[in-house]
Amino acid sequence: MKWVGRIIMILYGLLIAAPLYFVVVSSFKTSQGFYASPLGWPQPWSLQNFITIFQAQPMLQYFWNSARVTLFTVAIVLFLGSLISYAIVRLGGRLGKFAFAYFVAGLIIPSQVIMLPLYSLVRQLGWSDNLTALIFVSAAGLLPLTVFTLTGFMEMLSKEMMEAGSMDGAGEWKIYWRLVLPLSGPSLSATAAFLFVMVWNDLLIPLLLLNSTEKLTLPLALMQFRGEYVTDYTMLLTGVVITALPMVILFTFLQRFFVTGLTAGSVKG
Repeated sequence: MKWVGRIIMILYGLLIAAPLYFVVVSSFKTSQGFYASPLGWPQPWSLQNFITIFQAQPMLQYFWNSARVTLFTVAIVLFLGSLISYAIVRLGGRLGKFAFAYFVAGLIIPSQVIMLPLYSLVRQLGWSDNLTALIFVSAAGLLPLTVFTLTGFMEMLSKEMMEAGSMDGAGEWKIYWRLVLPLSGPSLSATAAFLFVMVWNDLLIPLLLLNSTEKLTLPLALMQFRGEYVTDYTMLLTGVVITALPMVILFTFLQRFFVTGLTAGSVKG
């Protein structure tokens, strides 16, 4: 039955490769070439779309906005999530289970349900059109997923080792910082990779909170190529390539840590 699995993997690969081919190839076409042959090769290949998009739009500013929001959000979520996960594991018992259930309950609520209350709260706090507010709101939304992921890994760590640290006079902070965090490195790396992609590609929350052109993130900036009646597809797809490129580079260099993090904790000890 190996051939069945291989056929499934080939079909799955084609399912991913087809839209990837369409997006990348289309970014090197002119508008006339795109409409003349949407699936064909560019005739000729041209970098004009990439030149034009940086001349027509402040893409570097959008890139910096996205990078700043992503880096700060991921840092905050990982720090708070690891602290909360450590506290849940150390508490144990009914209190630990209750705390875990409290945070994981946030995964049950769809983000669309809280859009109006969230928008109203941000307006009342005077945080509208503010990148700092976007960072905190995004961090709060991703905290339940992070706690769920990291708690599962930290429960696999040796509790006897933590108890030994306590008996040696180490406080909870020292155990967390010197012992738990280093051992949680693979899980933290994998979680960080997921968070980077989710925050970098997020459109809903920035669309809800940001108004000023100079504060747009990259996914939100791509909407400027969609008009009410006409969409500049070549420029839109060029923007998609530029937006996706940092994540492709990130996973290329961090693939080893990502795979290690996914398998970490699967076997105790």
